[in-house]
Amino acid sequence: MTEDRVRSLLLLDSDADERRLISANAARVGWSVVGAADEETATALLQGPHGREVQAALLGSWSAEHGPQMIANLRNLRPDLPVIVLSHGDSVSVAVEAMRAGASDFLVRPVAPERLLDALATSSDRRKAVGELAPVSEKLAPCLSLEQLIGAAPEFRSALAVAAKAARNRLPILIIGEPGTGKETIARAIHSASLRAKGPLLTLDCKAVAANIIDSELFGHEKGAFPGAFAAKTGKLVQADTGTLLLDEIAALPMETQERLDRALATGEVRPVGLNGSYSVDVRVIATSSRPLPDDFLPGLAERIATTVTLPPLRERSGDIPGLARHLLQRLGEQTGLPPLSIGNDALAVLMRYGWPGNVRQLAGVLFRAGLQCDGSSLTAEHFPHIAVQSRFSGRRSDFTPNIGKGGRDEAIGGLPGVTLYESDGNLRPLEEIEADIIRLAIGHYRGRMTEVARRLGIGRSTLYRKLGELGIDTAA
Repeated sequence: MTEDRVRSLLLLDSDADERRLISANAARVGWSVVGAADEETATALLQGPHGREVQAALLGSWSAEHGPQMIANLRNLRPDLPVIVLSHGDSVSVAVEAMRAGASDFLVRPVAPERLLDALATSSDRRKAVGELAPVSEKLAPCLSLEQLIGAAPEFRSALAVAAKAARNRLPILIIGEPGTGKETIARAIHSASLRAKGPLLTLDCKAVAANIIDSELFGHEKGAFPGAFAAKTGKLVQADTGTLLLDEIAALPMETQERLDRALATGEVRPVGLNGSYSVDVRVIATSSRPLPDDFLPGLAERIATTVTLPPLRERSGDIPGLARHLLQRLGEQTGLPPLSIGNDALAVLMRYGWPGNVRQLAGVLFRAGLQCDGSSLTAEHFPHIAVQSRFSGRRSDFTPNIGKGGRDEAIGGLPGVTLYESDGNLRPLEEIEADIIRLAIGHYRGRMTEVARRLGIGRSTLYRKLGELGIDTAA
């Protein structure tokens, strides 16, 4: 009968319109929202006859002055109540305040409905770590070149090789990968490595925009084109002229919009809604999708974005976790004001046994939470008790990783060279792929100092640059 129990969300927000909007979104997945305009009303509701039905609380605003005490008051009544903070402002600095005050998760306005629903699902699922802090992990992804991206797994290096070659032309690209695998990071690296690096890079989340206004967002509209169009609007395709437009979750576009986009990419002409004429644009589209494009996706558009970069999930490249963890901890120290933290081998072993359904994004959030709770200078296995517990679940595929051999785990933890010699079928990899991996590792290790890279590899600079061209390695920042 527990499955039929009402799931209630306590929403503390003084803005009645915001309470109605969040209530409507939460209701889509079976949450009943109990609204409160102030803290006094919220605490009264928790103490009321239906207070035990409340499974999560959402604070619609945050202030350093009142927020910590508000969380403390809620936790005094319900110590195990997940508290999600929704706030304006810089996500990293405010998240640090909120998490230190006891918040379970943190979202930044304006929040996409899918992000909100994912946070609610996380708070009610005992198999997931609360507070994966997606906005924080996104802030931790700096503008890196393709050669600076962390990972030695063959599938990941192959994806980067495709991305490096694709960066040199203006053809559309499709990046496929589960949520949190780093699709936007790859897209930014492609833009930075292309001849459009000095142009704009704009993003449009196709899932977060309603179907009835997506054409306006993408192509723009003229004044009076439809009810409510009180002024003309420039669409993203025109704004991104001479640069790159990143279309997140392109499969969410309605069929009519797919057709218009296909025509725009074919002709280079963008026609705003309500305009008889068109604008000529030179824009490169990078699309992302959490899964392969569905069968009902427009065939012509699918063919146009046929260059595909497929990112493997983190559970399929467990050997990259030690390097990623060390890199993310370094970024945490640079951006959040946390003291520099190292991570012990016992902690890395725990992290490598987990399946990471939220991928790199989730790993960043978990490290951030552990860093806030660490009183010393190094993270140990004791800082990840929830990961150790969740690793024992095997009811769903993403709760555990394939067994990684002890030798492979020890090499990854010890930071030994991450060059894989064999394919998954046991056959040797092509020599040029192995050579490309070694050069990439050298470039990353010596931070792009090409003279030093050439010297350490025992070749001349001219030979190094010739190999970069032959192997499709691009070091443009």
